[in-house]
Amino acid sequence: MAQQPLRLLACGDVDGKFDVLFNRVRTIQKKSGNFDLLLCVGNFFGSTQDAEWEEYKTGKKKAPIQTYVLGANNPETVQYFQDTDGCELAENITYLGRKGFFTGSSGLQIVYLSGTESLSEPVPSHSFSPKDVSSLRTMLCSASQFKGVDILLTSPWPKYVGNFGNSSGEVDTKKCGSALISSLAASLKPRYHFAALEKSYYERLPYRNHVVLQESTQHATRFIALANVGNAEKKKYLYAFSIVPMKLMAAAELVKQPPDVTENPYRESGKAAAIGKHVPAPQEEPACQFFFDLNEKQGRKRSSTGRDSKSPQAKQPRRPPQPPGPCWFCLASPEVEKHLVVNIGTHCYLALAKGGLSDDHVLILPIGHYQSVVELSAEVVEEVEKYKATLKRFFKSRGKRCVLFERNYRSHHLQLQVIPVPLSCCVTDDIKDAFITQAQEQQIELLEIPEHSDIKQIAQPGAAYFYVELDTGEKLFHRIKKNFPLQFGREVLASEAILNIPDKADWRQCQISKEEEETLARRFRKDFEPFDFTLDD
Repeated sequence: MAQQPLRLLACGDVDGKFDVLFNRVRTIQKKSGNFDLLLCVGNFFGSTQDAEWEEYKTGKKKAPIQTYVLGANNPETVQYFQDTDGCELAENITYLGRKGFFTGSSGLQIVYLSGTESLSEPVPSHSFSPKDVSSLRTMLCSASQFKGVDILLTSPWPKYVGNFGNSSGEVDTKKCGSALISSLAASLKPRYHFAALEKSYYERLPYRNHVVLQESTQHATRFIALANVGNAEKKKYLYAFSIVPMKLMAAAELVKQPPDVTENPYRESGKAAAIGKHVPAPQEEPACQFFFDLNEKQGRKRSSTGRDSKSPQAKQPRRPPQPPGPCWFCLASPEVEKHLVVNIGTHCYLALAKGGLSDDHVLILPIGHYQSVVELSAEVVEEVEKYKATLKRFFKSRGKRCVLFERNYRSHHLQLQVIPVPLSCCVTDDIKDAFITQAQEQQIELLEIPEHSDIKQIAQPGAAYFYVELDTGEKLFHRIKKNFPLQFGREVLASEAILNIPDKADWRQCQISKEEEETLARRFRKDFEPFDFTLDD
């Protein structure tokens, strides 16, 4: 027989308005039936003495439901919470304590942390410290079978909770809230997390507690911030929900992902993980490299040693795959706009993007006809990686980081877009956030994949996909099943969050004359020459 769910109510700052709250609860229960518990976060008491509380304390009035409350968030209300381990404040009203967890007879596990964050010593009686959070985490997460908790109750919001999520309204989650609570929520993986204090209602989209393609699927978390009781703006302060304790749920049911689930807002930054870690560039093996001499011998190939390519001593590269018809990007094709070509290797070449987002927006393209990265041969992949590493060093020397993306959809020849972003514009995390946020807005599931993963392990030849690689090595991947916005990568990078050139989102609006393109190409070749590995013997 299926377990009957518990019916719970959660409430924001009561601020001493006990009659307003409990009358509202009575109305709800009369209409919808009885609830099992009422959980109060934020300020339960007002900042001044109130005769209203005396009526509940003396038993003249009684709460209509078993009510659990958090402790003080300010010096004025500490007087009401004399026992730090929790106690009954009045009939049906229980103070949980400064920190801890309890498991009800139903198996429901609730973790609570009273007060506001404090990093100073001694810690005020209305605050919690890093040690409090650490001990709570250790107490719960050290168990080998720990999967998470049902409910987490805190008064402050967790900092950054709005990352990758829907708008949090007037509350700026990058400035507001507690980083310690963010850390605690990331570790405890509550199914529900309630908070208050900001006098605002915010029900965030549910977020994942696992890294896609790296960890097994886990349950999602729902964060709900509640407004203050009886507020004039009629913001929601009471939240009703049903829950079956996780220990009584089948694993498959517990980890079922909501359709609107997002990335975890507290996910550790790949940038932080990369600090102090120098990744050497791929070793460059001697080979006979080719490039177009774009001066008097237009279109003719010569080797990096200066010998004519017709010489019998010159090593001839294996004939690359040929296109079934005309192709704008196969280097031997007459359709190629060769004045945009800025560097040529053995298997790949660089060209300025037509209608680029910037003057140094380039493409890495295979010389032969390959549709996507997935279809590249091993030697072509090796040279693509060499170009990527070289371009990263080149742009870094010019105060820029580069973002790479590929759209294998409605295209016939691989075009790996490389867009430099000035370091002064934003940090890598901002770029990652922008891609994930805009993907969510367009119902595009953009998944994070392991840093050193091979796209060939994820996508099969012929499969349509979109893929982004950041300068930290972090990668985002979307498997295209039906339709996909052709300009998505450009739109994100051109947005106000990154390059702030929204009018350049469509390449057709950025075209310049051939003479201007030739000037940009000459400039890029000259600047890139000190980094050009194709000139090595």
